Amino acid sequence: MAKALHSMIRVRDEARSVAFYKEALGLEVAERIDFDDFTLIYLSNSESAFELELTVNKGQTEAYDLGSGYGHFAVCVDDLDAEHARFEKAGFAPRKLVDFQHRGQTLARFFFVKDPDGYEIEVMQRSGRFQ
Repeated sequence: MAKALHSMIRVRDEARSVAFYKEALGLEVAERIDFDDFTLIYLSNSESAFELELTVNKGQTEAYDLGSGYGHFAVCVDDLDAEHARFEKAGFAPRKLVDFQHRGQTLARFFFVKDPDGYEIEVMQRSGRFQ
């Protein structure tokens, strides 16, 4: 049996990324480990033990090529409509709210937003299997 611990993404600007994830998703720095060539920043909150690891490669000035393999990071919230409005007010440019249906029934409600480095984040209404 395996336990999911973290997911890692590479970011260029530590301060900008940490501020975004704090304001947008309530993630705080759980640990920061500085090496000669890179820094690891682990973000988490009280909702889950799962962490988001930000890797900052020192000297990286160009945007990372996200390629076609990366999909998205997903979180769930209690009030999707309120979060969408909050994201709009904060200037995060969330995409439209989606009522995702399967066979006439709502499977999920969500919206997507991009972090400062262009990574997609799916913000979902807490319900059903998405708890």
